[in-house]
Amino acid sequence: MLAYVVRRLLAAIPVLIVASFLSYALVALSGDPLEPLKLRNPPAPQRTIDLETERLGLDDNIVVRYGHWLGGVLHGDFGESVQSTYDIGANLTRATTVTLRLVVVAILLALVLAVLTGVVGAVRQYSKSDYALTFTGFVFLAMPLFWVAIVLKDLAVRYNKATGTTVFFTIGETSQGYSGMSPGAKLADVAGHLVLPTLALALITYAAWSRYQRSAVLEVLNSDYVRLARAKGLPWRKVLTRHVLRTALIPLVTVTALDVAGILGGAVITETVFNWNGLGRMLLTGVARADTDAVASWLLLAGLVVIVCNLIADALYAVLDPRIRHE
Repeated sequence: MLAYVVRRLLAAIPVLIVASFLSYALVALSGDPLEPLKLRNPPAPQRTIDLETERLGLDDNIVVRYGHWLGGVLHGDFGESVQSTYDIGANLTRATTVTLRLVVVAILLALVLAVLTGVVGAVRQYSKSDYALTFTGFVFLAMPLFWVAIVLKDLAVRYNKATGTTVFFTIGETSQGYSGMSPGAKLADVAGHLVLPTLALALITYAAWSRYQRSAVLEVLNSDYVRLARAKGLPWRKVLTRHVLRTALIPLVTVTALDVAGILGGAVITETVFNWNGLGRMLLTGVARADTDAVASWLLLAGLVVIVCNLIADALYAVLDPRIRHE
């Protein structure tokens, strides 16, 4: 297993390099970061523009600029931002902690919902509960994420106004005065702000996963070894948990790993709706400023997360199915 993991990590290095270079080139060619300075009224002195051009390395070609940026990343320096006081590395670290808690909790909640609804729908195929779960899944599958987030936010605001309390937090990832709270109060505050964004992201995500899970469970239920286990007199619950569910989770693990990139994109939308100061705001701000180093650092992190999640999924295959060995 260790040799397999090392090989996969080594194979991921050129993938990351190529992906980061393409991202860096596309961002660098998409706009002029000094355009606001050049169009300012009254116009900025030419000396100021020349100094900013030198600081950002805009005189060099894309390959040279990328090489300088990548060399800095390897030493913990994520480059120069268009805003000279903006520390890309520090802000990337802070934003990552904010966004990862949203993404991780949303994935876990979506997995629980997908497994439950998928198994129930497969075991009770063509029953009323199966039709109800299928209909609900298709409804959320057809809804855009931003609309679900806006509806949840609007309902929460209405409920808070009707009750005169703040049961649901609709703005920001934490409350004002968060730094002065006790550890228990901080945990409760973070959890309260997580409810609505996590629910919005999980509902959209679980809908597709539940269909995969239902299909996988149905396929395993009709397999020969499950019929043999039933014929030997094994209890139905043991057959379902040990033989059916364990094997049927493999397709869901694959889909989850492949959808991580889409979930990160959904987190950008969710954070925008709920005004979170996470990776979503960092990406949108970087794109608006044509901040090449900031956007490239964001995309490099996203690529690294996707590769790690796929590696974890490959490792889980051997856990779920003893017939799979990574040799």
